Amino acid sequence: MDPVSESRLCGIYPQLAEKVRRMASALEIEGVVIRVVQSLRTWSEQDILYSRGRDAGGHIVNRSAVVTNCPGGKSYHNFGLAVDCVPSNHGPEFPFDPDWNSSHDVWKKMVSAGVAVGLDSGATWRTFHDFPHFQFTGRFPEGEPSQEIHEIYQRGGIQAVWDEVTNSLILA
Repeated sequence: MDPVSESRLCGIYPQLAEKVRRMASALEIEGVVIRVVQSLRTWSEQDILYSRGRDAGGHIVNRSAVVTNCPGGKSYHNFGLAVDCVPSNHGPEFPFDPDWNSSHDVWKKMVSAGVAVGLDSGATWRTFHDFPHFQFTGRFPEGEPSQEIHEIYQRGGIQAVWDEVTNSLILA
């Protein structure tokens, strides 16, 4: 992975970071280069993203500008359990050039590689296809973070959430 991606992987759940690295390695064999463009987000950063395409009351006014349906606290990014990745238009021998057209075949390869290493892909969601999004949440539900995650976070911070995910994997 490139240094930009590696710097973004430093602040997330370590097992998620390792799975993203494995996904990137599998894709590189196919000549596909990806970059982690988003990882851990504060709740205020999430709120800023949520406001895109919405009025002050949260109502959608420009659907094409909407990038997330999750305000702060409602995204696994806020707990270090999600990343957003994008493929490059070119292979590893060129500077990174993001390909944001999710209808290109390279996106299907990226989604397949992510699922193959055990990540949940936002591309498979029913109501909002979030192609760049990958998450690893252990026993916690695929949708938004539960009240239980919020309580764990309030008691012990992000490390307590990560410990709970790890414990759920050990017991599985």
